Amino acid sequence: MLTAIRYFYVLRPVWAVLLALFAGSGLILIAGVSPITAYAELFKGAFLDYWGLAGTLVKTSPILLAGLAVILPLRAGLLNIGAEGQIYMGGLFSAMAALLLPAMPPLILVPICVLAGALGGGLWGMIPGYLKAYHGMNEVILTILLNFIAINIVSYVAGGPMMQEGAPYPYSEEIRQELWLPWIMDGTDAHAGVVIGLALAMVMYFVLKYSTIGFALDTIGKNATAARYAGVPVRPYIVWVMFAAGALGGLAGTFEVLGLKYRLYHHFSPGYGFDGIVVAFLATVNPLIAPIAAFFLSGLKAGALVMQRAVGLESTVIEAIQGLVIIFVAASLGFKFNATRWSLFLQRRRKLDAEVGDTFATFRKGEE
Repeated sequence: MLTAIRYFYVLRPVWAVLLALFAGSGLILIAGVSPITAYAELFKGAFLDYWGLAGTLVKTSPILLAGLAVILPLRAGLLNIGAEGQIYMGGLFSAMAALLLPAMPPLILVPICVLAGALGGGLWGMIPGYLKAYHGMNEVILTILLNFIAINIVSYVAGGPMMQEGAPYPYSEEIRQELWLPWIMDGTDAHAGVVIGLALAMVMYFVLKYSTIGFALDTIGKNATAARYAGVPVRPYIVWVMFAAGALGGLAGTFEVLGLKYRLYHHFSPGYGFDGIVVAFLATVNPLIAPIAAFFLSGLKAGALVMQRAVGLESTVIEAIQGLVIIFVAASLGFKFNATRWSLFLQRRRKLDAEVGDTFATFRKGEE
């Protein structure tokens, strides 16, 4: 029984999502649409249709990488709200590498562009990491503020030095086709970025679970003072974990530029960095579950457009349902499994059942 209760708590984000969808059905009813029909169109359009699935995978790539960029520092007790800015800096650095470096074979230049994007995001993440580690500044405030700086830097570059001549909108020249990421579904925009993101999630899981780095990060996250006394170099770890998180965010921006947009656009990310926060908590900070969480959240976003066209539901209702998912998942994380309390409860319950059983048996015996 105790094991069943433990698994119930483990699956609490799943129950939270189901409750959120149930609550969202009330909003759909108010809008005059059948919730069953609406949700059927949403999930069919997002996961069962070829083109809809491709659209879901396109969104999964940046959302998954942004989620990993939040999960990694969380293991060290750090909250990275700056994945959005890191996405923008990764896109900027990769676009600069693709457009400004001299011509090279794609097998050489594509990895350089990817590494440049990771470096751009990593350096952007290292700034709050250094200020947190060596000056005690709050990383949440720092990463939030750096988001706006990064977005405006990219807006300036896309609409200024790198803007294509005569362009009606702030964007750069198109990146050469040989530098584009390969597609994974014929005739669609689904690219290899989602495969790389899945591979990185698996690597992160094994590093955090089975390596000394993962052990050190967990120790820092639980008690930085104890970790310091145990000989863990806490400050360098904080700096480098924020660099690694920023690099993951930078890869999200890189794959958006090289795999989907093929240019550096003004405001090219629709908030994927903030979606990464949702993924991190929906996955309960587990890199192995993060791909599932990112795929589901991306499906909600991709299927919402299908649902809107199919049943005529207003986009505001769809956004409200997505907000409900976030609220319910965040609330579910407040429920923690307490083995001792549940063991005592079950013991009292068994004792009470035994007493009631004895009383009932005595009563039946008296009747006879």
